[in-house]
Amino acid sequence: MDEDDRARLAEFVANRTPALMRVAYLLTGDRHTAEDLFQSALAKTIPRWRELRHADPEGYLRTVMYREQVSWWRRLRRHRETSLTGANERAGPDPSGGADVRLAMRAALRALPKAQRTVVVLRYYEDLTENQVAAALGWPVGTVRSRTNRAVARLRQLLPDIELLEVRP
Repeated sequence: MDEDDRARLAEFVANRTPALMRVAYLLTGDRHTAEDLFQSALAKTIPRWRELRHADPEGYLRTVMYREQVSWWRRLRRHRETSLTGANERAGPDPSGGADVRLAMRAALRALPKAQRTVVVLRYYEDLTENQVAAALGWPVGTVRSRTNRAVARLRQLLPDIELLEVRP
């Protein structure tokens, strides 16, 4: 990699890391695991940087991140997560600008199985279509639809009073 490529890579990483770390955090539900996911995806992207610099390096990096996350939870499937927080607790209005909604949603997302959490993040946070999610994860579109449906149903169970919570800008 020559100096020009290194400079472009450094600029890309400096500019896009905050947004990519937010996605990684939403995928993993843990700051440290998100950092590991981002670094792992970046390590797999750097060797291909010369080929990607004129295309869509962020799209490539995001796809690597999504697939890496899927690989991680497949490997760790036998270690189930157990949430110790009460996602079913009712929250009342909050004068802090919707913090109650964000915290309740965060707890509910963490209670979802990793595959469902991944689909919800890609569909609703990343605003990808079902076809784009399927392509990013290497799944059939029907799998994306069924997992999204199950995830949304589970979120409705976990957050039955979500419409009562105020969201203030």
